[in-house]
Amino acid sequence: MADTARARKLAERIQQVVAQMLDTRIKDPRLGFVTVTDVRVTGDLQHADVFYTVLGDDEARTESGKALESAKGVIRSEVGKQTGIRLTPTLAFHLDAVPETAAHLDAALHEAARRDAEVAALAARATHAGDSDPYRRPADEDEDED
Repeated sequence: MADTARARKLAERIQQVVAQMLDTRIKDPRLGFVTVTDVRVTGDLQHADVFYTVLGDDEARTESGKALESAKGVIRSEVGKQTGIRLTPTLAFHLDAVPETAAHLDAALHEAARRDAEVAALAARATHAGDSDPYRRPADEDEDED
């Protein structure tokens, strides 16, 4: 049975090592402003998926992806040295879709707010379709009061 706490600790350590490597040791000019957002390690600790984001356009994302793939071996060897586990997990780099998803959700929220404002403006100008008091009153109560 896999120890999920150990996998979680290893994932956190791999994230730190990869981020440190990208900051200090990898000097590829294709590498843009890369942020390691998450690392997921399999239960048997043999494979690690590294999720990253890149600040910039699509070209910067593709070039940074190529740079990460070319530096994968150096990063993996450093992960092995710094983690000290018997078998170093293989690394796979994946572009994280969180920024695009966040932008999509942000646009949907702005659209919903715009529509709510339109409905509120229509409601403020609305008038009753009939009388202001739509309830019927018994006629005998009115006559008794007179």
